[in-house]
Amino acid sequence: MSMTDVSVAPAEVTTTLAGALNAGLRQAMADDDKVVLIGEDIGRLGGVFRVTDGLQAEFGGDRVIDSLLAESGIVGTAIGMALRGYRPVCEIQFDGFIYPAFDQIVSQLAKMRARSGGRLTVPLTIRVPCGGGIGAVEHHSESNEAYFCHTAGLRVVACATPADANTLIQQAIACDDPVIFYEPKRRYWDKAEIALGRVAPGSLGLESARIARPGSDITIISYGPTVRLALDAATVAEAESKSCEVIDLRSLSPLDYETIVSSVRRTGRVVIVHEAPTFGGFGAEIAAAIAERCFDSLAAPIQRVGGYNTPYPPSRVEEQYLPGIDRLLDAIDSTLQY
Repeated sequence: MSMTDVSVAPAEVTTTLAGALNAGLRQAMADDDKVVLIGEDIGRLGGVFRVTDGLQAEFGGDRVIDSLLAESGIVGTAIGMALRGYRPVCEIQFDGFIYPAFDQIVSQLAKMRARSGGRLTVPLTIRVPCGGGIGAVEHHSESNEAYFCHTAGLRVVACATPADANTLIQQAIACDDPVIFYEPKRRYWDKAEIALGRVAPGSLGLESARIARPGSDITIISYGPTVRLALDAATVAEAESKSCEVIDLRSLSPLDYETIVSSVRRTGRVVIVHEAPTFGGFGAEIAAAIAERCFDSLAAPIQRVGGYNTPYPPSRVEEQYLPGIDRLLDAIDSTLQY
């Protein structure tokens, strides 16, 4: 059964981003008994961030599986399940814990559809809590999206709001391609009033960006944890008569070039913001794409605001490492001076 086969009036509720993900997972599991969750402490505990809270009690231990502490084993097992017709959803407990499974993801999962000439599909979703801002220790605050965006055969998406979290997780699970699904852990407790239930007809697709705030003077491109930062900066800039358009990419691979190009051709100025280091970061790919497609429309150099090219620091100084509103506003001001 597809998620849009049955028309159900959505319920409007106030929930957190974590709660919206929980509801989306629950809906996907109710719609398709081939959807199976697997990860460390996701069952009885409900996950470190309680995203899977209550799902094992509702659907049973054979569909919400508490795994061993072995990320390579989690992903490898899930690949086998996907090849046998299931739609597994893995949880990587923290972003920095994904590296033991890196070979499984980039050498096997990403290649199987092409390797089989399209005969095999691997509908596997890997949930990755990402980014900093929660005062965590080493390996718990990384932004490693560039590795997976560079890997052909993977889709990479990043939710930023409760509404998108609920929609995107259902779309990711329904997709026949493997999806790396980034969840901004510092936004898990952000609240909004949203409509739960199946993905509504006419919703943005899995590959689509959204204009989070329209503007005319400059385009701010963001995703995941930095979308709210971009919106806050745009509000401050508006008080100074600077009109910022904010794009929430939602999908990092593939990119929604149409939305990006349309915005940049109107504003002529661009600032890209993400938590990962700017050196070799995903913002560099976005900047290159804009330069190739919008060179004649640019009125100023493209600016990037991100983390510094150092290992993630101790929590007591992480706010100096992460891009903040002052650094973003400085980039906006600098760009608008041209």
